[in-house]
Amino acid sequence: MCLEAVGLTQSTVGRHAASLCARTVDERACGVSYLLRVVLPDKPGSLGAVATALGNAGADILGVTVVERSPGHAVDDLAVELPNGRPPDVLITAAESVPGVEVESVRPHSGLLETHHELELIEEITGDPARGLELLAAGVPRIFRAGWAIIAVREGTRSYRVAQSSAAPETIAGHLPWLPLTKAIVIDPEVHWVPEPWSCLDTELAAAPFGSAAQAQALVVGRPGGPVFRPSELARLTHLAGIVTTVLAS
Repeated sequence: MCLEAVGLTQSTVGRHAASLCARTVDERACGVSYLLRVVLPDKPGSLGAVATALGNAGADILGVTVVERSPGHAVDDLAVELPNGRPPDVLITAAESVPGVEVESVRPHSGLLETHHELELIEEITGDPARGLELLAAGVPRIFRAGWAIIAVREGTRSYRVAQSSAAPETIAGHLPWLPLTKAIVIDPEVHWVPEPWSCLDTELAAAPFGSAAQAQALVVGRPGGPVFRPSELARLTHLAGIVTTVLAS
């Protein structure tokens, strides 16, 4: 992605990079990383203005990922680090000081954004198809910066999981009447019944069809505390599930 196309110039990135590199290892260990999702005008200079505002608030930008582009606006994820003791509210105040910018969510984050996890996961599954479902469930939360993932299957009026990530909520076999799926969806617990632990902690849910057309399976992803899954993320989830289905069927 061209930095100038989103208004983030090399000099802006350089200032933040220099600031980060100038700090000692001990100082960085005291920092706290957050993932900031912002909705901003899709015009040159917007992201650069946000970066400057965050820098003035004492935040170091660790990485930027484009989530979605639509006519008139863009959605980006910014991984940022704040000095220990500074509340994350300063990130919201700083970002929203730029006209037209809205902060959708702020979440604790483990570090730098990665942009090639899909390919890495597909290669891993291709090399070890016997563990394909396990690897998919474990890898999806990392790709979509979510809390957990489950591969669920429906047989008659009984639904159960066939694979799960380490942080998936514990539930007993139940009934998921919305299976099978024909397309990826955002799961609304008021419309689509799910076990109560799935929706605890204000968890946003998404699911994509997985497996052959004859199988009532879905890849379910939970993102505690949000933000909501956007259409572009549903498209990525569908694409990934489709590729892995093909890999495991070959």
